[in-house]
Amino acid sequence: MGLGWSSAEERRPLLPPPPQQPRPQPRGPAGGPAGRLPPLLSGRVYGRRWLVLLLFSLLGFAQGLVWNTWGPIQNSARLAFGFSGWDIALLVFWGPIGFAPCFFFMWLMDKKGLRVTVLLTSSLMVLGAGLRCVPVSDLEIRKKLIHGGQLLNGLAGPTVMNAAPFLSTTWFSPDERATATAIASLLNYLGCAAAFLVGPLVVPPPNGTAHLVSLSNTQHIKDRIEAVLYAEFGMVSLIFSAALAYFPSRPPFPPSVAAASQRLSYRRSFCRLLSNFRFLMIALAYAIPLGVFSGWSGVLDLILTPIHVSQVDAGWIGFWSVVGGCVVGIAMARFADFIRGMLKFILLLLLSGATLASTWFTLTCLTTVTHLPLTTATLYTSCILLGIFLNSSVPIFFELFVETVYPVPEGISCGVVTFLSNVFMGVLLFFLTFYHTEFSWFNWCLPGSCLLSLLLILCFRESYDRLYLDVVVSV
Repeated sequence: MGLGWSSAEERRPLLPPPPQQPRPQPRGPAGGPAGRLPPLLSGRVYGRRWLVLLLFSLLGFAQGLVWNTWGPIQNSARLAFGFSGWDIALLVFWGPIGFAPCFFFMWLMDKKGLRVTVLLTSSLMVLGAGLRCVPVSDLEIRKKLIHGGQLLNGLAGPTVMNAAPFLSTTWFSPDERATATAIASLLNYLGCAAAFLVGPLVVPPPNGTAHLVSLSNTQHIKDRIEAVLYAEFGMVSLIFSAALAYFPSRPPFPPSVAAASQRLSYRRSFCRLLSNFRFLMIALAYAIPLGVFSGWSGVLDLILTPIHVSQVDAGWIGFWSVVGGCVVGIAMARFADFIRGMLKFILLLLLSGATLASTWFTLTCLTTVTHLPLTTATLYTSCILLGIFLNSSVPIFFELFVETVYPVPEGISCGVVTFLSNVFMGVLLFFLTFYHTEFSWFNWCLPGSCLLSLLLILCFRESYDRLYLDVVVSV
């Protein structure tokens, strides 16, 4: 079961132990189940948990929407604000750069709780969205303000991407945790998808107008972009006001034994994580493909432009790939809550599908070599399947991280892996910033990273320390 990873004292719950029960055997890779698991031990759950989940999910949605504002409308933004290809790549690059203080937000969540962390995060988002709306006529100053706003929004990334498992453990019962983690984590991706839809539909593409260089056309495009910026600022401000009014750190009574159990300190948690080879395996299995895919999605319009895909079509492809991933991810998480102990099997299925879909897309783009048909249908299908398989794996990975390294706090374990994911995304976007004339190499990164992740998960030995604690308490 992997319980040697933590001591009996560290696993000792703060709740009074129930009567002694037979030791269960959750399903693992080495063999089948040894019998039906007994019902999970549960504390008290509150209806307000759904309101807390809604507010946090909306915060993640808004952060993803603001981060992905510019990629889907990069052609229009170049005309309206004079952005170069380097500027567009840097606007996306501010997302992974914002993860530089990730360890501070981990510490803040561990020491001060969810409320303080969420309020600080949402205030950074309000400032960032507001900076992008400052009306100055000088384009150079305006570009600097937009870059500053994107950086502040990027600083909110560590919380909205790391805190989902912590929130689900704190507020939800064991048979709802994976579902809550999926909703809280995937709404950030849904915000990115909304940007693919909102941007191209509200902002007209320059190549769809007869006189591209006319002053009236440029001003019209700029006005539409500013309308999007003002709308996003209003939405972020509303979410911040709601969180300020009500967002408690924890419920009055914990929902499970694991939620009430003592955890390792901040320093000891990092020592445990860095010395656990199994954790490092699944951390790389998550960080490499998700980091590559996030960077690829952020510049999807740039990647599809050379094969004559319009800004609107690229937006729809990005939108449906993420929406499909969110729907399937929540369904998979609910399935994981129902069966318990099958996280590795689910990940193997998802990563196998991602490897096949990414290979199909990459080969399709190489029409001069493979002679595969390059049609709208094949592009839509391959991209959407890739998004479905990779995005839906996020909450499953998060739950597996927490189970593997328990009693390390959820915010710390997931913070480390999302930091690594953003490092990989940042490296790719760094090269893209200085080498943005050819994108075929970026497409080849997708199947390679998915295949590597699949091999790592195949070699991984799963364990369920937190689940064991909720099923029966060792005394």
